[in-house]
Amino acid sequence: MNFSRFRILTFDCYGTLIDWESGILGALRPILAAHGKQLDDAAILRLYAELESEAERGNYRRYREILGGVVAGFGARLGFTPTEAERASLAESIARWQPFPDTVAALRRLHARFALAVISNIDDDLFAHSARLLEVPFKDVITAQQAGSYKPSRNNFELALRRLALPKEEILHVARSLYHDHAPAKAMGFTTVWVNRRKGQPDGAPPASARFDLEVRDLATLAELAVPENAGTER
Repeated sequence: MNFSRFRILTFDCYGTLIDWESGILGALRPILAAHGKQLDDAAILRLYAELESEAERGNYRRYREILGGVVAGFGARLGFTPTEAERASLAESIARWQPFPDTVAALRRLHARFALAVISNIDDDLFAHSARLLEVPFKDVITAQQAGSYKPSRNNFELALRRLALPKEEILHVARSLYHDHAPAKAMGFTTVWVNRRKGQPDGAPPASARFDLEVRDLATLAELAVPENAGTER
């Protein structure tokens, strides 16, 4: 891939930069245990993906509401009624979700050469917690709240194009989810990088097949490819 043609890298956040699966599991396991329910991690993530994508296909609601509905959905499927505190706890836990170990160093290295932006299925106030942990400045952050829709809607990417005011040929989209990101982005003509951290293991996104232009195992690998040690750092 010729990285010199890109001026900006746009990122999905949760699952790509932030350890989304660990966050989901850490929030849902205590709820299930409190109601005497046992599921293995893969089953939790599969049910989460089904419930979340189902909720996001309806009329737009804030992500806090989506996640509250996911917790309620677990209860409906497994035969228990979560408390209001349990319904709210999944969204509240996002403030504690951590970046992957390679994320911050890789973002700093990439920022030396490119502008960076985020396109995420999140509320503005929830992303603010994650932004502090990512420790780099973003040229722009496009959230589902701002778009009034959730990826894989193209509307989110169209809003990003308008806000970034660059031709898509100068934008490289970096994401984990084939369903949420690569399918719509490639359909719109973006160049994309698949960060395949899970290596075929179940995750918190619906299964999908989609094209992409480059596959890397983590963000550190992308940073090594895009910003070699002897590369210039002018943007």
